[in-house]
Amino acid sequence: MSDNAVVPEIVFLDSATLPVPLPGLSQPHRWVNYPGSTPQEALQRLGSATVCVTNKVPVTSELLDTAPSLRLVAVAATGYNNIDLDACRQRGIRVCNIRDYAVAGVPEHALMLMLVLRRQLLAYRADLAAGAWQRAQGFCHFGAPMHDLAGSTLVLLGRGALGQATARLAEAFGMRIVWAEHQGAEQIRSGYVPFAEALAQADVLSLHCPLTAQTRNLIGRDELAQLKPSCILINTSRGGLVDEIALLEALRAGRLAGAGLDVLVEEPPRAGNALLEVNLPNLLLTPHVAWASQETMSRLAGQLIDNVAAYLAGNPQNCVV
Repeated sequence: MSDNAVVPEIVFLDSATLPVPLPGLSQPHRWVNYPGSTPQEALQRLGSATVCVTNKVPVTSELLDTAPSLRLVAVAATGYNNIDLDACRQRGIRVCNIRDYAVAGVPEHALMLMLVLRRQLLAYRADLAAGAWQRAQGFCHFGAPMHDLAGSTLVLLGRGALGQATARLAEAFGMRIVWAEHQGAEQIRSGYVPFAEALAQADVLSLHCPLTAQTRNLIGRDELAQLKPSCILINTSRGGLVDEIALLEALRAGRLAGAGLDVLVEEPPRAGNALLEVNLPNLLLTPHVAWASQETMSRLAGQLIDNVAAYLAGNPQNCVV
C-alpha cells in the first residue's frame, strides 16, 4: 500500500452481540467498535466507512445513502434479512455472511430441547419442588408421561448444514428422520416427503430454515392442526417461522405436547410476548443462545475476520450480493 493509499475504515455497529475476542486482521485498516447502535445512531457512524460489520442493526437504503465510501457489508450472522440486498446491489456494495459455523452448537441445543420435552424434565422438576417425590408411596414418583427419542420420528424443515447436523445427532439417538418438502411444492424431490404428509408423521418437528416472505408463519393454525397431539415443536431458526399466538393456543388446548423455542418474533422482547407470560411445563424458551457457546462464537468471529480479509485482498467470499 502506497503512502497515499486510503486505509479502509471498518465499523462494527453492534460488537456487543459477539462477546468473544476477534482475531487480528493483517491488512492495514482502522477498526471502530460500537457496542450497539440504534438505526438513528447508525446513520451517523458510517460516513467514512469502507466496511460495515453488523449482526442485527438494519442496513437500509437510507443508511447506505449516508455511507458513500461503503463497499462491503459483513454480516456477523448467517441470517441477513436485516439487510436491504437490492439497495446494496444497486450501489455495487458486496454483502457477505457467516456460514456453517454453528454445526455443533445449534444441533446440540435442538437435541437438548427435544430431550427436556420428551422426557418431561420441566414437569418433574416442578413436581420435585412441590414435594411430590417426598410424598410418594413407592420408590419413584410417576408424574407426566415421558417418551424416548429412540424410535420416534423427527421431521425436519430445512436440509442445510444445521438441519443435516441435527439429523446426524438425532440418528445417534435412534430417531427416524423424515425430510419435509417445501410447503406447496408441485414436485417432490427424491428423499423428501410432501409437506402435509411429513407433518402428520412427526413425533418431533424441528425447524432449520431461513425467514423469508415465503416462510413467515410457516407453522400456523392449519399446520399445527396437522400435527399429532403428542408431537413437540422445536425452533432454533427464526421466530417469525411460527405463529406464536396459534402455538400458545395449541399448547393450552392440549393439541400439541410441547414446544422448545430459542427464538421469538421480536428480539429482544422488550414489549413483552405472550409466550413469556405463561408458565407451562411443556413450553421451554431460551433467549436466542443456541449459537452462543464459546466455541461456536469463536468460529463465527474467525470467519467474520476471514470474510473481511478476503474482501480487502480482492477475493470476496461467502457473498450473497
